[in-house]
Amino acid sequence: MQKRVVQVFRLKMAVVESLLQLLSTGTLLGALVLLLVVYLLSSGPKSQKEGKEPPGPKPLPLLGNLLTLDLERPFDTLCELSKTYGNVFQVFFGHRKVVVLAGYKTVKEALVNRAEEFGDRDIPPAFKLLGEGHGIIFANGESWKEMRRFALSNLRDFGMGKRGSEEKIIQEIQYLKEEFIKFEGKAFDTTQPVNYAVSNIISSIVYGNRFEYTDPQFKEMVNRANENVRVGGSGSMRLFNTFPWLGPFLTSKRIVLRNALENRAEITKLISDLLETLNPHDSRGFIDSFLIRKQTDEKSGKKDSYFHQENLLTAVMNLFVAGTDTTGTTLRWGLMIMAKYPHIQDRVQEEIDRVIGGRQPMADDRKNLPYTDAVIHETQRLANIVPMSLPHITSRDVDFNGYFIKKGTTVFPLLTSVLKDESVWEKPHSFYPEHFLDEKGQFVKRDAFMPFSAGRRICLGESLARMELFLFFTSLLQNFRFTPPPGVSGDDLDLKGIVGITLNPSPHRLCAIKRS
Repeated sequence: MQKRVVQVFRLKMAVVESLLQLLSTGTLLGALVLLLVVYLLSSGPKSQKEGKEPPGPKPLPLLGNLLTLDLERPFDTLCELSKTYGNVFQVFFGHRKVVVLAGYKTVKEALVNRAEEFGDRDIPPAFKLLGEGHGIIFANGESWKEMRRFALSNLRDFGMGKRGSEEKIIQEIQYLKEEFIKFEGKAFDTTQPVNYAVSNIISSIVYGNRFEYTDPQFKEMVNRANENVRVGGSGSMRLFNTFPWLGPFLTSKRIVLRNALENRAEITKLISDLLETLNPHDSRGFIDSFLIRKQTDEKSGKKDSYFHQENLLTAVMNLFVAGTDTTGTTLRWGLMIMAKYPHIQDRVQEEIDRVIGGRQPMADDRKNLPYTDAVIHETQRLANIVPMSLPHITSRDVDFNGYFIKKGTTVFPLLTSVLKDESVWEKPHSFYPEHFLDEKGQFVKRDAFMPFSAGRRICLGESLARMELFLFFTSLLQNFRFTPPPGVSGDDLDLKGIVGITLNPSPHRLCAIKRS
């Protein structure tokens, strides 16, 4: 109850503060009138042919259901609402209607079986700051299709999920191990070294080379990208998505825009350097392949080519951020969970020692490490790092599960409700590797395991991420014992997480004690 009062108070204060600042500009009356007109238009009579809308809590004028939602952890509120309104329901973020899909069967039906209708990406104001309509993640239509096809093809060419990537990952593991050893068993924050290591994998594929962890340009790019992921999913940015006119008065919006522009400038310089040494017959990475294709289209006089500078810049930013944050965040969850549950860490290390011994783990070892593989999968399931997925939008009018959903409606596939579906998982809210083991202790796949989403918008780097997680995790557990700092117990390591665009572990430090 107290938490809800605080949430309501914060929301009211944020809106009031922005309105007061608008008053000083003389635009308050106009803004209020505009909001009222938008609300009245959006709440007008529904055409009879549209059919039955999904149920949901009654919205307030202008605010919609914002006072019902916890803007810091909206997925928690939406899961609770699904218990009342079912697996398909609607809520209002201000005047904007959002349809929420909950549970494994419902989300799979929409994203996989009805992929055409539910496969487009909604691009709210916060994401428009990061490259509206260009690149891979926040784009639609033919441009998105072309960029995704090209990215998949080239990432595979440069080793995604194959031997080439395995070599890059194993090389990077040695650098990361050296970083951990420097702390001599003393407690440290794993965030930066883990993120730098993981970022170097995607960097070697995109740019054709890795960076030193001490490289100031590289460090700043990674840190800015991670800050944008954290701030971009904050409660204030959700308010910005609902009321874009608040943007000029929100510090979070300024941070996201500043970081995006600075990273854009750095990537532009890196692309320019690669262009100067470009060899059309020897592509070093994704950027080289894009530049070669761009030059080919220009020489042939091809009109309306999608291989232009904006798509290149945005695609590189997409790959860099997504390839760094998601895998790095998941790996950090895994290390923290091992420190929290030492008996599970014991079993993982016993299996690694017995099967692999002292040699470097390889991708092919996965099939002989069922318990370790189950622990990695259970980490992804419980960590639940993209609990609401990224927003989708309907590409046409849809009749779905007995309800009518209009073309252009924002859709939230609630991935947390899939990964913690009580009808699927035996212990959905506990860390239980046995979810992925049969009665003989062999690894089993689970259809409701959707940390990478599903359908047309499934993460294009899934195979690379899976290989990275396995090789980094097994190699680190082979070489180090992870514990909480002295005086801190496993109970003090909470699994609630910090919400951004992804769900990061709460701030913590670990000791990486070298194993003999």
